[in-house]
Amino acid sequence: MADPAVLPSPWVLVTFALPLDTEFTYRLPEDVSAEDSLVGRRVKAPFRNGEKEGLIVGVPEHEPAEPAKIKTLTQVIDDQGLFGPLTLATARWVARQYLCTLGEALSAMVPTARRERNLPPWTVEEAAADHDLVLSGEQTEAVRALVQDTDKLFYLRGMTGSGKTEVFLQAARHVLDQGQQVIYLVPEIALTWQLRETLVHRFGPLVAVLHSRLTPAQKLKEWRRIQGGEPVANPGLFILDEEHEGGYKSSNTPRYHARQVALWLASKAGAKVVMGSATPSLEAVHLMREGRLRTLTLSRRLAGGAPPEIKMVNLRGSSSSLTPELIEAVHLTLARKRQVVLFLNRRGFTQSFSCKTCGHEAQCRNCSVGMTWHKGRNILLCHYCGFQARPMTVCPACGSLDVGWAVVGTEHIEEEIRSLFPSARIARLDSDTAEVKGHAENLVEAFRKGELDLLIGTQMVAKGLNFPGLQLVGILHADLGLALPDFRAAERVFGLIRQVSGRAGRYLPDGQVLIQTLRPDSPPVLLAAQGRDEDFWTAELATRRALDFPPFTRLIRLVIRGRDEGKVRSEAARLADALRQAFPGPPAPDTTEVLGPVECPLATVAGNRRWQVLVRSTDFPRMHHGLVSVIKSLPASAGTYREIDVDPLNML
Repeated sequence: MADPAVLPSPWVLVTFALPLDTEFTYRLPEDVSAEDSLVGRRVKAPFRNGEKEGLIVGVPEHEPAEPAKIKTLTQVIDDQGLFGPLTLATARWVARQYLCTLGEALSAMVPTARRERNLPPWTVEEAAADHDLVLSGEQTEAVRALVQDTDKLFYLRGMTGSGKTEVFLQAARHVLDQGQQVIYLVPEIALTWQLRETLVHRFGPLVAVLHSRLTPAQKLKEWRRIQGGEPVANPGLFILDEEHEGGYKSSNTPRYHARQVALWLASKAGAKVVMGSATPSLEAVHLMREGRLRTLTLSRRLAGGAPPEIKMVNLRGSSSSLTPELIEAVHLTLARKRQVVLFLNRRGFTQSFSCKTCGHEAQCRNCSVGMTWHKGRNILLCHYCGFQARPMTVCPACGSLDVGWAVVGTEHIEEEIRSLFPSARIARLDSDTAEVKGHAENLVEAFRKGELDLLIGTQMVAKGLNFPGLQLVGILHADLGLALPDFRAAERVFGLIRQVSGRAGRYLPDGQVLIQTLRPDSPPVLLAAQGRDEDFWTAELATRRALDFPPFTRLIRLVIRGRDEGKVRSEAARLADALRQAFPGPPAPDTTEVLGPVECPLATVAGNRRWQVLVRSTDFPRMHHGLVSVIKSLPASAGTYREIDVDPLNML
């Protein structure tokens, strides 16, 4: 297609945020010049029996066959396009890669507000010039490599407090001095405020911020500030902090992974990418070990801190989530006027079946993932291969009769803590309390300033937050996440323990971590407590290879949902049969395998029954191409809907 931005034409192609893989032709209104650059502008257009807002994405190559029947746009909303060719190309790639429509991809990228509105003013102290800072030898070498070496893909590994952020900022300064742009990504809204303060302190008015808590008008204001005909016109560096976090993966259509989009965009722009974490994802570890991702390492803390003292506390036989050892440690810490974080991996709670005496959990004999207890039918079910078993009545590991499932939450923990420490200043930070706008930022800032003594939190407190006064971290049920029916369960538990532990003692060498667990001998828990990262990664990669799970294969997950369980189950079977016909033959190297259909672990959501089919392959292009063909030739049956997730992170 010729360049749609310069061809004068009375016709334009418009796409809508709908699951329709079509670009619709419209006639321009008489008051809009076809000579103008129109790509990227929002429009109002007659659509079906009403009017809908869409985006201009180009012009048709040929005049329509029946031009008299072409409808005229009601209005061209914008005087200037919201995006240019690079953003449009990125959206087309996202649509292809993640099996959504162009309109759905663009709607996730561009602002929706009609008017701009100023953000509240950012007040920060004047920056200390970054060239006056004294870097460690490892930091200096990392900055030099990022700035001077010809490699394009880097990974900055370093324990919490080792100075990764300063390396990122120094590299960013160099890129900005070259007249290019920097895209700095973080995966969690709670980290945005802290990072914004750091960046504005360092770079002042050069900083623009986009995140999900901005109003549509504020987002448009920031978008226009960034924009110069293209929101990202000349990127030189992409920074992905906390690369391991699942927050980079969208849970709604389009189900993109921000890491993959950044890598694609960087390759098109010739930019460098640096990812960083104290606990890299297993995919990143695999790439580093293969030499496909350049590794830069920071091995020590710089602000006077040291790795914390880590102690495991056995929960077996305990009737409370707070053991005497933990209660005593909290007493001593508060008496020293230092701070405490108590962490609960609430994501670990599902209908998992385990021994309450020794922590043994029911796992699938085929997939080595946790099995889910379906109370109504009284069965244990593997949500990968469909294997079923009866729930155990006696623990096969220790002989205990105390088996079943239980749920503990942060609210219950908060009640216990307040009764034990009535004079302490206590707060809770989890997804429920963070729903109130500004609450998470205010709470984190209050804890950082020492205005709170004890913080109870879920995964939000594990992600890159910096608390100078924090001495003690208590991990209440370290092994809970191992029960999830997910092949990544061990990796997540290991990473969370390492991340949460790293919050303690960043400025003083007296940090303490108490890990409460029913399974002190479980490799993810034991190796995390001992800081044996390489040993865990080696063992986990060997398990993944043996079971044909990523990073040695790629997965695509198809969820079929609807109100009628019979229709959903039938549609899942129909889709699985069609996929097996597209990929015939038994599992073998370099082939594609279809798993399921089987109920999703969360079998009912918002009144919809959910079944899933997994497609697994070592040949991603072949798998992707075959799946596209099947989806196009086999529309969803009436009353059922499909969710397609390429490289899924959430298997629930």
